[in-house]
Amino acid sequence: QVQLVESGGGSVQAGGSLRLSCAASGYTYSNHYMGWFRQAPGKEREGVAAIYTGGGSTYYADSVKGRFTISQDNAKNTLYLQMNSLKPEDTAMYYCAAGWGFRLRLDASKYNYWGQGTQVTVSS
Repeated sequence: QVQLVESGGGSVQAGGSLRLSCAASGYTYSNHYMGWFRQAPGKEREGVAAIYTGGGSTYYADSVKGRFTISQDNAKNTLYLQMNSLKPEDTAMYYCAAGWGFRLRLDASKYNYWGQGTQVTVSS
């Protein structure tokens, strides 16, 4: 029933920008966590950014602070990730996730639903 669909990925040069979108459906968009996670070949999935929809608190991985911004549009049931000053090490498959619970933040194991992912490739 819950469906998350990512879009906005692509290939850019280092220093460029992308905005990822995650369209959510199948549930009431309120008082839950939504997050962006990424996984590069040979590496574990890592939390990039998360937001608590009930209060708007945001959380970021140290590696993206100051460069990425997570936001939401409750009217459209859509989550965004604005990615600026992209680096080659940002190259990965990016996934949108949703979860219900206490202090999910950037803990991937606590999220219940996942999108199919969108590829981000940053060239030097």
